[in-house]
Amino acid sequence: MPDFIYLASQSPRRRQLLDQIGVRHELLLPGDDEDAESLEAVLPGEVPLAYVRRVTSLKLDAAVQRLRRRGLPEAPVLCSDTTVALGRVIYGKPADPQDAARMLGELAGTTHRVLTCVGVSAQGQATQALSASRVRFAPMTTAQIQAYVASGEPMGKAGAYAVQGRVAAFIAHISGSYTGIMGLPLFETANLLRSAGLNT
Repeated sequence: MPDFIYLASQSPRRRQLLDQIGVRHELLLPGDDEDAESLEAVLPGEVPLAYVRRVTSLKLDAAVQRLRRRGLPEAPVLCSDTTVALGRVIYGKPADPQDAARMLGELAGTTHRVLTCVGVSAQGQATQALSASRVRFAPMTTAQIQAYVASGEPMGKAGAYAVQGRVAAFIAHISGSYTGIMGLPLFETANLLRSAGLNT
């Protein structure tokens, strides 16, 4: 059994989290011929839980096909998807700074959910685990939102924020998995990898 996994994610935070629990990994990123962003499109009427599970499955399938196309040595493949949800509304990555400000304005002063689904494919078997957390934001003024958006941190992040970044000054309460909110819940991830035969 290989002593490493393939990580199909461009997120530096997920790499850091795998390092934290001592999991050796190599990146398995999409090539220029793949439209990875299209996998994250929301279907009409789709609820957040179904969305995050479906997108994780699509990402995992694409990564396994990528592994075979490239003729790389076999090893477990891991991918993850995180979505922020307020009720049934899905908050993905902001399209631009204005979109980030809109999202933050809607999330400020509320409690929202952060859903992260982890998928692992090993020896032809795909498994998933879900982490659901709640985050309560304090109210934020327009000036505070604009200053946070100007930092550049919200871009590329589900819900337009990074829990480990500057927005922490406005997070009043967290219930659930801090690493799940970051994008890779380590408890669930370690369990999946153990089931796949890795020593974690």
